[in-house]
This record gives sequence, C-alpha cells and structure tokens, in this order.
Amino acid sequence: MVAMDPMTLELAGQPFLRGLRPIHLAEIAACATIVSFPAGQLIFREGDPATSFFILRRGRVALQLVVPGRGPTTIQTVGEGDVLGWSWLFPPYRWQFDATALDLTRAVALDADCLRRAMEGDHELGYHLMRRFAQTISDRLQATRLQMLDVYGHAPGR
Repeated sequence: MVAMDPMTLELAGQPFLRGLRPIHLAEIAACATIVSFPAGQLIFREGDPATSFFILRRGRVALQLVVPGRGPTTIQTVGEGDVLGWSWLFPPYRWQFDATALDLTRAVALDADCLRRAMEGDHELGYHLMRRFAQTISDRLQATRLQMLDVYGHAPGR
C-alpha cells in the first residue's frame, strides 16, 4: 500500500471522489487547499470568473439566482460531501449562480487551472472527473426543475 499525504487522505474520504485511484487523488491533492467561509459570506457571484470549485467538508451553502422582481431565489442548498461549482469546467469559466454560506462552512478548494491541466495531462483522470461532474450537473438541473415547480405551482410550459 502506498502512503498518502494528509490532503490525499482527506480527498479519499470525500463521496465525490470515492473510488478514484491513489495516483488520481494525489494529482487532485496537488491542486487543493482547505478554506473556511463564515455564515453569510458570498462565496461566488454569478458572472464572476470561476477559478475554483469546492468539496464541502462541513456547513451548508445556498445556490441562488437573482430573479427580477423577486430578488435572490435559492435553487438548492448543498452540504457536507457535496460539490460546489462546475463553471470552471466550461468556457468562458464564469459562475452561473451565486453561492452564499448559510453557516460556518469548511471546504476543500480546488484550483481550476491546476485541475484542468491535470485532467488534460491524464485523460483517465479527466474522464472520471467529468463523469462525476455530469452526474452533479444532472442532479442540480433536476433540483432547479423541482424548485421551479414549487415557485410557480405547475410544470413549466404547461
């Protein structure tokens, strides 16, 4: 068994990365730092550059859209073990939502440039991460659909 550094061990325990090979976890760990956000802090704003993504270790974050005439509308709340942000994957690399910490939130932040280089250099790593992000994106789209049904009281377009 190969010895893992503390960040690699941290990542190995995260549901989003579970099952990745140790070499892939080490590549991801090279791009990672631990961060904290106090309750109420805006983590990112729609339209700003998406330079990282986060794996939440503790706390909750509201994903919000600003709806004209309604103000900020929470689309989904994510928490421990969830991924926050996928906009770093696709040009023009701009956030699609606002994200605000609802309580003290601790996370692993992953540098987007570093991780894109790692994925480009190791296509197997890129494949495994893209599969995981595709599932996350699908889940978020479904949550948005359900939120729209709740807000408007019926299926969109019907």
